[in-house]
Amino acid sequence: QVQLVESGGGLVQAGGSLRLSCAASGRTLSWFAMGWFRQAPGKEREFVAGIARSEGVTLNANSAKGRFTITRDSAGNTVYLQMNSLKPEDTAVYYCAARPGALGVTQDPNDYGYWGQGTQVTVSS
Repeated sequence: QVQLVESGGGLVQAGGSLRLSCAASGRTLSWFAMGWFRQAPGKEREFVAGIARSEGVTLNANSAKGRFTITRDSAGNTVYLQMNSLKPEDTAVYYCAARPGALGVTQDPNDYGYWGQGTQVTVSS
């Protein structure tokens, strides 16, 4: 079992930056492939970025390429999503998720077994 808690969301103007954190308890995140997803009102949950168990192997959705970066801390207990050049269309609840027993990242939320409660990101124009 692992518990995930996101933080770092908030209100920011377009063009600004935020860094989201996903902290784990119960088990180190180094055992999991990790993903960040988001869900805007009336829309399906969508993949944003992911990081494999292998250091340095990441995957970004097209909407995040060049703007968002996912990283892990060396202790293996926190995963970050650095978001730059934010746009109003980035407004959503952001969730981190852990994929147990897997090396790689997928974009399908059904492949992830553990989820945090989400953190709201609002980007004003």
